[in-house]
Amino acid sequence: MICAGLLGMLAVAAGAFGAHGLEGRLGAQQLEWWQTAARYQVLHALALLTLAWARGPWTRLRRGAALALFVGVVIFSGTLYTMALGAPRILGAVTPLGGLGMIAGWGMIAGLGLAMKGDETFPGGRESEG
Repeated sequence: MICAGLLGMLAVAAGAFGAHGLEGRLGAQQLEWWQTAARYQVLHALALLTLAWARGPWTRLRRGAALALFVGVVIFSGTLYTMALGAPRILGAVTPLGGLGMIAGWGMIAGLGLAMKGDETFPGGRESEG
């Protein structure tokens, strides 16, 4: 929950900074990178918050999903933020690795859903008999 809160807080700050502090100072492409980074960051902060609030034990799959989402969004958004501020565009080669991390995290969340489906301790986890 701490990581989710920090990511969310920083995403809102970055979005506001992009809208009010960078407009007119960066080119259209750089502003687009900044906005994309902030959007993905806040979305994945909410995903991490949902994982933190979800019922059930912190299994390896759940921890893996949280780690993949966190590392993925830090790499993805981090490279976009730094490129927007003038870092070499070669960092764009690293950005998709962050995207792969986020994709893996969402895949693990789907795996958690499948695992819960057969577990009667979760609401709707087992088909009703009769």
